[in-house]
Order: sequence, then structure tokens, then C-alpha cells
Amino acid sequence: MRKILLVEDDLSLGETLTDRLKKEYQVTWAKSLTEAWTEFTKNKDTDLLILDVGLPDGSGFELANKIKQISPVLFLFLTAQADAESRLTGFELGAVEYIPKPFHLKELLIRVKHVLESHAPTREIELQDCVVNFTNMSVKKKSGQIEYPPVTDMKILQLLIEKSPRILSRDEIMNEIWGVDKNPSHRTIDNIIVRLRQLLGDDGEKHIRSVRGVGYQWSTEETI
Repeated sequence: MRKILLVEDDLSLGETLTDRLKKEYQVTWAKSLTEAWTEFTKNKDTDLLILDVGLPDGSGFELANKIKQISPVLFLFLTAQADAESRLTGFELGAVEYIPKPFHLKELLIRVKHVLESHAPTREIELQDCVVNFTNMSVKKKSGQIEYPPVTDMKILQLLIEKSPRILSRDEIMNEIWGVDKNPSHRTIDNIIVRLRQLLGDDGEKHIRSVRGVGYQWSTEETI
């Protein structure tokens, strides 16, 4: 069952949403930023965050940006802050939806279902030389050796796979992984790609293809 973390400080709304969402999903309800962070770090396999922006101890924007540093989890904002600037901030952070309050419950349920179905995460892929597991962020080699690469490296690998066959520019990768406010250099991306190729035994760019002047592309030809 897909897991949702609902972050909502309105008790009446939170109870209503939790009761309805629980009919189809495994739902955890947090009423503050602090509680949400605690719950998420205990359940990093969460599939979707539904975030209010105005929380008693901080901003949902702040929480989304913090979680992005450790996980590629999907998130949508459900908030009364519906002005253009707030919506832009939400989408720049990588939100898949930005739903203003008040809203129709059925519309929310439809959007949640659509998001989860259209962004089904890649959990595991088997290649010729290894098995990549995105649930525990590990790579198991043919020899049986298991490696645990940096989380950022694995997030970039997962991004390339999920966006395939699209070619991703370095800027797009940086914005997706770090956000628009904390972009590293292009060299950082290139170095991570080098490490990933070494990790996967990717001689000759059979998995991660360089596209001159554009960026990188995941090739599915060698998956089995």
C-alpha cells in the first residue's frame, strides 16, 4: 500500500483527510513541521507528502526543501497561500501539485491518485553487472558485495532512469536534486556521473549516455 505523510495543523481538516485517504493508502498525519520531520525520517519510504505551508513552527516550503536533500519523495502543497508568488515558490521547489484552499475533497483524491500513478517510483533495476535498489539505496554486485553510494548519487541515478528516454541537462539535474537556490557546479554533476558509471560497470556509456552540448540520458538497452 502506498504511503502518504499528511502535514496539516487544522485538526478538523486533518482528521477528515486522514479518514478518507486511509481507505486507499497508508496515512501518517503530522500537525507541525517538527513532527513531520520526525515522522519522515522514521519512514523514508513514504511515497507522497501533502504539505500545508503555514505551520505553527515553520513553513511547509522549508520542510519540503529540507526533505529534498535526503529523498526524491513526491510532494504537493495544500494551502491557503494561493498567491502567485507562493505558487511559484512551491513549483520551484519541485511540487507536483499546488492546491489552494478551499478545495473539493473529490478533486484532491483524484489529484493524489493521478500523482501516485503517473510518478510510480523506480524501486529496483537489474543490470548485467549489478542490482540497484532504491528502497535501501544500495547496489549489489555480481560477487555479492553490497555498496551504499552517497544518497545524492543515487537520487541522480533514479532521476535519470525515471525521466528516460529524455535527455536531462546539468541545470535540470541540479534544480531537481538541489533546488534553484543551492546549485552546485556542472563539474559536480560530471563527477557524480563518473562515480555512477564506475559503480554500475558502465564501460562505453552503455547505461548513462553523454549527449554533447546537452547533458545525460539513461539507456534501457542493457537492463534485463
